[in-house]
Amino acid sequence: MNYKFYLFLFASLLFLPGCSNNSTDDLVGPTPASVTYNGQIKAIIQANCIACHSDPPQNFAPMRLTTYEDVKTAVLTRGLLDRISRAQGAPGMMPSGGTRLPQATIDLFTQWQAEGLAE
Repeated sequence: MNYKFYLFLFASLLFLPGCSNNSTDDLVGPTPASVTYNGQIKAIIQANCIACHSDPPQNFAPMRLTTYEDVKTAVLTRGLLDRISRAQGAPGMMPSGGTRLPQATIDLFTQWQAEGLAE
């Protein structure tokens, strides 16, 4: 074969290790000025938690997360932030059996709590 082909192949392989998809910075928008349950948190809960934390809870979930009060209580007294912040595959990580939420999403919950858990 042609030496240019091998040169191209070698050069291509040099650049592949530099490519990754570990960052979600380019996948999320800017952090909102304030976070509310109805504005941001409710949609995250519905997309990631309701399959188990419905009313009634399924798959051995210990509580429901179907209302603002349910989620607020889970943050204040049930360790919701700890559970969603655990490393992928760690015991007790939520969502159970799923993929850890992106850090930007977890940061919204942290901001929501810091701002007083507004509805």
